[in-house]
Amino acid sequence: MNTIYDTIILGSGPAGLTAAIYTARAFLKTLVIKGNQPGGQLTTTTIVENWPGYENGIDGNELMLNMEKQAKRFGAEILSSTAAQAVLTKQPFTIYCGEKPYHSKTVIIATGESSRVTGAPGEKEFWAKGISACATCDGFFFRGKNVVVIGGGDSAMEEANFLTRFCNSVTIIHRRDIFRASKIMVDRVMKNPKIKVLWNKSIEHFNGSTKLESITVKDTKTNKTEAVVTDGAFLAIGHIPNTAIIKDQIELLPNGYIKAQGATTTNIPGVFFAGDVEDYRYRQAVTAAAAGCKAAMDVQKFLEN
Repeated sequence: MNTIYDTIILGSGPAGLTAAIYTARAFLKTLVIKGNQPGGQLTTTTIVENWPGYENGIDGNELMLNMEKQAKRFGAEILSSTAAQAVLTKQPFTIYCGEKPYHSKTVIIATGESSRVTGAPGEKEFWAKGISACATCDGFFFRGKNVVVIGGGDSAMEEANFLTRFCNSVTIIHRRDIFRASKIMVDRVMKNPKIKVLWNKSIEHFNGSTKLESITVKDTKTNKTEAVVTDGAFLAIGHIPNTAIIKDQIELLPNGYIKAQGATTTNIPGVFFAGDVEDYRYRQAVTAAAAGCKAAMDVQKFLEN
């Protein structure tokens, strides 16, 4: 018979790997399925400056590699694969990677979320080279610079206001002639002297050599194009929770994120969550890691009972 793990962790970002460190250290037989973005969203940034203990910051890839090594040192198994199907309706739970099944007494869903992107040419090339989806994470790197925020909802308003703490100027690029954000958030933006708005503009191309230097935009009414010179671009057009393989079994909120039944519990006993797959408010590595710790401790208690 196939091995039955004490826990299978879906995802290898700060939440998943912290959970693995804790479960493996508690001598629980642990399998981490890394997923289609090993290391999570931290691997799409360069220097992480808000992770405690690193005065001068640490490279995102290096941080996640260190966490993976730490989990392995305690005995966690790391599988470089992506879960294709989850059967959570009966014990033991079964996770399929391709056609191969993996069985477990518990599951921790730490699949995170993905940033919505424009899909415009140049976006992939300049990601983490001037393009970011997290002002809280990367705004500090643009001190005294001129940046743009792409979007028109509350997140875009929050990002723009936040960036004025560091940046010389912030330009919001929005494809419509009215924001969909709440009135109070719009009022704050419109009253901020560091912020200006380019209305009715779609993103056509991200331009640069080794880093982002400008964005080609097209007027949605006149079809005229122009280049907006900028030092950085922050995408604030939303996030997508990575819940595709569990959406028909785990109860979700209308926005697609996991509906919490407790601190780390889902509607299925023995299935837990950790990180941004449930937490759409904070979206920070350190809060995801804390959630991974809590999920691991709750798994341990569940198995003891």
